[in-house]
Amino acid sequence: MTIKIGDRLPEGQVQEYIEVETAGCSLGPNTFQVSDLVRGKKIVIFGLPGAFTPTCSAKHVPSYLQNVDALKAKGVNEIWCLSVNDPFVMGAWGRDQKTAGKVRMMADGSAEFTKKLGLELDLTARGMGLRSDRYSILVVDGVVKALNREAAGKFEVSDGATMLKQV
Repeated sequence: MTIKIGDRLPEGQVQEYIEVETAGCSLGPNTFQVSDLVRGKKIVIFGLPGAFTPTCSAKHVPSYLQNVDALKAKGVNEIWCLSVNDPFVMGAWGRDQKTAGKVRMMADGSAEFTKKLGLELDLTARGMGLRSDRYSILVVDGVVKALNREAAGKFEVSDGATMLKQV
C-alpha cells in the first residue's frame, strides 16, 4: 500500500555517507532511524531510481540544488535525496553533484524503507533490480503533507520547483 497525505512515515532506517566527522556521526556510512531524523522538522524527501542515472543526475538532483535556498526560506529544515543504492555510491554521487550542506544523500540499499512507503519500482527486466519510484514528499513532524508521484518514465511533478509551490 502506498503512503498518502496525512499518513505518518513508517518506521525505518536510512544510511548516509558522512564525509566530516561530527558529534554522533563517524566518518563513512552512518545508519539513522527515520523517525528520529524527522521529529519536529519540515523535510522534503525526493526519491529516484538510481545514482548517476541520466534524468536523476541531469534534472532531478539539480532541480533541488537550484531551489534549496528558497525551500529553506520557507522553513524547510532538510532536503533528502533517497535512492535504493548503497551509502558509498550515494556519497560519491553527492560529491559529484556538489550536494554537501544542501541535500542529504540518503541510501536505502535493500529497499526496505522504500517498500514500506509503497514507492518501489521493479526494474529487474532492465537489469536494475528493485529501485525507488520517482517522487517527492513534504513531511512535517513525520506526517506527509504533500506527495508527488511520477507516472512511469516521467519527470513532471517531483522536481524542486513543484515542491517549492507546496511548502
